[in-house]
Amino acid sequence: MSGGSDSMAMLALAVAWAKAHGGELRVATLDHGLRNEAADEAHWVKAHCAELGLQHDTLIWADAPSGNVQNAARTARYDLLASWARSHKLDAVAMAHTADDQAETFVMRLARGSGVDGLSSMRDDWVAQNMRWLRPVLATNRDDLRLYLTEQGVGWVDDPSNSDPRFERVRVRKAMDDLARLGLDRDRLVSTAQRMSEARIALTQAAVDAAKTCANVALGDVVFDAAAYVALPTETRHRLLTAAIRFVSGATYRPRYDALREVEAQVLDGQRRTLSGCTLDRKAGQVIVGRELNAIRSEIAQPGHSWDGRWVVTGPETAQVCALGQAITDCKDWRATGHPRDRLMTTPALFDGDTLLAAPAAGFFCKGVELDGPRMADFLNTILSH
Repeated sequence: MSGGSDSMAMLALAVAWAKAHGGELRVATLDHGLRNEAADEAHWVKAHCAELGLQHDTLIWADAPSGNVQNAARTARYDLLASWARSHKLDAVAMAHTADDQAETFVMRLARGSGVDGLSSMRDDWVAQNMRWLRPVLATNRDDLRLYLTEQGVGWVDDPSNSDPRFERVRVRKAMDDLARLGLDRDRLVSTAQRMSEARIALTQAAVDAAKTCANVALGDVVFDAAAYVALPTETRHRLLTAAIRFVSGATYRPRYDALREVEAQVLDGQRRTLSGCTLDRKAGQVIVGRELNAIRSEIAQPGHSWDGRWVVTGPETAQVCALGQAITDCKDWRATGHPRDRLMTTPALFDGDTLLAAPAAGFFCKGVELDGPRMADFLNTILSH
């Protein structure tokens, strides 16, 4: 809840739905710390929620970067909301994106040269970061929501940044009337985005079919048969490579397309490259997307808990799970596994302080230690879930 008209209308609708269906609601407002007025707006929302008998929390973003603040704020928004929702054992988080947001996003992505995926419709129901996300007013336009609020006698807060031309979305919003005169009105743009979604579904299925014939998952890495991979259409190759990078790194978002295309060309030419926390190699007739050791050197988890978002090692509660790294020198039988040394070094191992207790992937075992890691089915789900 920002307090703007879209979220205020969504809340009013959600309250009516909850009363009719016995649902429970909890509200969060994010203060990104980028505007002095944000704290006052959060208090205003909190007071409104109190009148409705709803619990309200203000989430503070304390790590604003100096670079692309808008993009970082978007990522932080989802991270903070997901953590908040999980902590309160909520079933889903509802976001108040509208048809206007959908049309504006289409234009912004078109200007950036996005492909089919970028130009596809926003999703109205999906799962990410172990949370279900909903956009219940996505098919509704902003003017209708404001009319509804007016009829209900409910006010809203106008964010001054929504009229600040320094922001791309504001500039696009101001250009929408000119686009409409060319026939590119909101409904036409939304309809085109929906057709792009249909195309994305077909392309995604083609990528899944290709993965079943040319890809495998080993030690958490995605391994492609190089000859079969190269023979694929460019769109399918890049869709698979993007999915492999997201699967191995756990990244929420795909790498930039220009960077992906450049790195792929270099790898297919026999060079080793890194991208988004992954290493990419072509050797022994394979294209391998593996985890970059530097990206996980500081990754620590307790036994029985997720490590690097994909692995679970069970063992003594007093131990810690870390990347095997240079401790592979303590694994006398690692060569017998048949796996390359550098790939084994990125797998999880169990340590007691600096002492290596077990490294299951490298053939070093101890009683009561088990390893559960990512599988091919998980990779296929990554392709489908984007």
